[in-house]
Amino acid sequence: MHDIACREAESVLLDRGYFSLSAETFRKFTTMLDRPLKENHKLRRLLRTKAPWER
Repeated sequence: MHDIACREAESVLLDRGYFSLSAETFRKFTTMLDRPLKENHKLRRLLRTKAPWER
């Protein structure tokens, strides 16, 4: 019962991820999201590496 209650409480709290931005800040935010990504060699290497449980 305790585990189920904790799981449900966590679910409710995670669903409340809300933040508010002014129009100008929202414009800046969406502009950053729309920019092409810069090349990131370390991230590319990480994503190509097999997880320990896949080896």
